[in-house]
Amino acid sequence: MIKAIYGTKDILPEDILKWTHLENLVRNVMGSFNYKEIRTPVFEETRLFARGIGEATDIVSKEMYTFNDRSDNSVTLKPEMTAAVVRSFIEHKMDKKQMLNKMFYISPMFRQERPQAGRLRQFHQFGAEALGSDSPQLDAEMIIMPYDIITSLGLKNIVVKINSLGVPESRENYKNVLKDYLAPHLNDLSEESRKRFETNILRIFDSKAENDQKIMEDAPLLIEHLDNASLEHFEGVKRTLLEAGIPFEIDPKLVRGLDYYTHTTFEIVSGSVGSQSALCGGGRYNLLVEQLGGKPAPGIGFAAGIERILLACENEESLKLPDDSLDLFVVDINRDNAELVSKLSLFFRRKGLTVEHDYAARSVKAQMREANRSNAKFTIMVGGDELERNEIVLKTMETGDQKSFNIDNLQSVFETMRG
Repeated sequence: MIKAIYGTKDILPEDILKWTHLENLVRNVMGSFNYKEIRTPVFEETRLFARGIGEATDIVSKEMYTFNDRSDNSVTLKPEMTAAVVRSFIEHKMDKKQMLNKMFYISPMFRQERPQAGRLRQFHQFGAEALGSDSPQLDAEMIIMPYDIITSLGLKNIVVKINSLGVPESRENYKNVLKDYLAPHLNDLSEESRKRFETNILRIFDSKAENDQKIMEDAPLLIEHLDNASLEHFEGVKRTLLEAGIPFEIDPKLVRGLDYYTHTTFEIVSGSVGSQSALCGGGRYNLLVEQLGGKPAPGIGFAAGIERILLACENEESLKLPDDSLDLFVVDINRDNAELVSKLSLFFRRKGLTVEHDYAARSVKAQMREANRSNAKFTIMVGGDELERNEIVLKTMETGDQKSFNIDNLQSVFETMRG
């Protein structure tokens, strides 16, 4: 038997209602902030991610699905969306059309990681990117949107963490301070952290090695070495979040290792999904557009994991899904009125109702059992003496009430069902 590839997962019809509920919520919230949807190709040139994510990152060096196509071009299934959106922004000269471009997405991503709860090799994210402004209010907006989406799902066991990375100049000065602190401990660091000491020293804060964490407990913090302009920007973000009623905590060890990140960085974490606790993460990347070949333009964005969010909802039993009951089941009493039943079903489907009927000429008892299994609100009985009188019978399933209608007056049937 052929099965789904390891690390991938079918999203079955019984689960889709959760996904569409979340996706509709994303679209509603994004729309209220005037973000427009963007869809980019599933694969891109490999060098886009090497430059846009960083060759020293685990994503690029270990996790990407990269292959040569038939033209011997190196292409990669997208492991994240920011680089792809920025590539599109540059390619289509969006900055020429308007000063601020606000975009959101819902898309699959691909990383060859070790699968576990909340982390798959094909996973899905929603997120947003705003290009053209360095306003601290825009930074706060990027936190407010996912917070509103996540809390609208009923999740309560969440924490918003924020930090500032400042500007590159103050960050470079800080890296020297951090190197001076870590130098005497270099031999005690894990092999991975020793590599990061030379290539991406801020990422040592992300180490899961117990001894690394002990060493970093007393490390100097970036936020203590920021310039005044960076601190003022961060204060603007915090004030806006407070005014919006967003609870947050400052995590001075929340960092991004790449040079194009500036100012605000943030995460929304959950205590309901185990080790993969980050539901959402983002930050400002004022230097990325230029690094990918465009004219300098400030940007900020976030990405949120759909599987992780739905897992948290499942663990907290927080989802209140919209009613997916069937509106109507059309029952063929004589089992020889298939064309009429199909015609009636189509009429009500075109009125916007969810309608089903039997396709296997089953007994009335079997058809009613199927109507009950589908939680049908109404049934229409077609056949018997009523049909000889050119009538059909509408039954309200909850009460058992029945009413006959002339088959030529289906609009009255529809209006009765709609109340």
